Amino acid sequence: MTVATVQVRHAVVTGASRGIGAAIAAALAGRGARVTLVGRGREALARLQQSLPGGPHGVAVADVADPARVTAAFEEARSLHGPVSLLVNNAGAAASAPFGRTSLDLWQRMLSVNLTGTFLCTQAVLPDMLAAGWGRIVNIASTAGLKGYAYVSAYAAAKHGVIGMTRSLALEVAARGITVNAVCPGYTDTDLLRASVDHIVARTGRGAEQARAELAAANPQRRLIQPAEVAAAVLWLCGEEAASITGQSISVSGGEVM
Repeated sequence: MTVATVQVRHAVVTGASRGIGAAIAAALAGRGARVTLVGRGREALARLQQSLPGGPHGVAVADVADPARVTAAFEEARSLHGPVSLLVNNAGAAASAPFGRTSLDLWQRMLSVNLTGTFLCTQAVLPDMLAAGWGRIVNIASTAGLKGYAYVSAYAAAKHGVIGMTRSLALEVAARGITVNAVCPGYTDTDLLRASVDHIVARTGRGAEQARAELAAANPQRRLIQPAEVAAAVLWLCGEEAASITGQSISVSGGEVM
């Protein structure tokens, strides 16, 4: 599959400081985009900024669940590189608990970061894309948005919501030169997964390697997804050649979801 260049496009990647977000930022920068990195920690974002090819690239600090901070961050992004053409909503969080012990606070946190954050950032860039008659929005969801997993009802509900929003918005803007898609990774080898492994070890007494192997077993290829694989799917969706792909939820999971 040929990947079209995204040169001279202004891309914003949320949750960009590590893992999947960092891999996506690097992939977009490598194709010529000017990238604004959004996250909660300026130092980590600045380190990534310095390592990206091309540029100039920018940094904007925000908690995506905070409407005022989102507005300020996107104003800062525009001051750096002008209107936003590409948005990757990657910021997210995962927490597990049996349904009966899922507190309202945990429920609201999962919805705020994973779903409301995606909504706020998308609303912030949509006027730029409508004015330009061109745009790409890619929401990083999860296989949890395509199927159920035990003990993560709040997270799964939020990611199902992201996919529903993706499909609805895609229909609204289909004739305006804007595509809206979701990428749904399976278990991916990131800090977030390592935190899940630590939680399994603490809860069950299993060894870390056993816990990782159990998570990898959900993938028919019997392995963990790599962040670069998710970034490759995002890069394709951001290109001109994916102009007819919209409203889709693309599973990057080794066949776990078909």
